[in-house]
Amino acid sequence: MAETERSEQRRLKPAPLLFEPAEAAADPEHFFDLESMDDPRELLARSTELALAFRAATDRAVEFQAMAAAQLADPRRFDRLTAADIAERAEWTEDYAKRMVEFGRDLLRDSEQGREQG
Repeated sequence: MAETERSEQRRLKPAPLLFEPAEAAADPEHFFDLESMDDPRELLARSTELALAFRAATDRAVEFQAMAAAQLADPRRFDRLTAADIAERAEWTEDYAKRMVEFGRDLLRDSEQGREQG
């Protein structure tokens, strides 16, 4: 799959993530009102929508983590952080932090190229 197709798929939001009221979130049995659904077809459809939405949200959040890590590690910054510092802040291993910095640099580079072309 081409990179642009993958980027487009990441931006799709399969289902809206609705925030639950505090009293509902406090109930450990309550989860996006799924527990109240009696029709298994409806339950499967909505729970699948939520699973896809959470995956998309996770992917997007990880991209933002990577971009932030790359910006924090930028050698042009006077206050740049080392991979070890970034790892400590994000609760990652140092090796993972290094990989995220590289991933973030790629994302930022792609973003810059997209702006120049568009």
